[in-house]
Amino acid sequence: MTKEFIKIGLVSISDRASSGVYEDQGIPTLKSWLDQALLTPIQFIARLIADEQSDIESTLKDLVDFEECHLILTTGGTGPALRDVTPEATINVSDKIMPGFGEQMRQISLNFVPTAILSRQVAVIRKQCLIINLPGQPKAIAQTLEGLKGENGEIKTHGIFAAVPYCLDLLATPERTMPYLETNESIVKAFRPKSATKPANLVDIPSDSNPN
Repeated sequence: MTKEFIKIGLVSISDRASSGVYEDQGIPTLKSWLDQALLTPIQFIARLIADEQSDIESTLKDLVDFEECHLILTTGGTGPALRDVTPEATINVSDKIMPGFGEQMRQISLNFVPTAILSRQVAVIRKQCLIINLPGQPKAIAQTLEGLKGENGEIKTHGIFAAVPYCLDLLATPERTMPYLETNESIVKAFRPKSATKPANLVDIPSDSNPN
């Protein structure tokens, strides 16, 4: 028996990073945070692309429709500048919009800068995949995912990732089950209703579902 795995698409959207002007920090930041926060094994599929709406849309479609990702996290391209088109591209490929994620991300960022109201991050569902736009700055990525904690580690403001595992649970169908995400509670504690929580001994599945 081995634990089921989650397939996560990571998309960094930046004209300069994709053209080699500077090294991308978005994908390494996301990988590092997820490796620490998730106990469930992860298969990453990463893409570094420019701020072109058609490229963003085609990348998201590919990661959902052909790579069959369960979760996609994007970083970059969510501000008001003319080249910032990540939210438009994300909405264009969606079946449902999940506005609560963007609302909470802006609420978290407002604790630090008043310009957080200029961010336009959205989250959507395409088929059975949750797609979330994250900020472009590495520090802001971690803050929005795990939330804000006090000096003693108590939660002051919930991060958005606490809701991700249960959201994926709700996307399951008889034809396609979804991975049951377990988190490192010192980083972020997943919230599920008691009726949706599995005992630890029921989380494992047969080894033929290994990502390799």
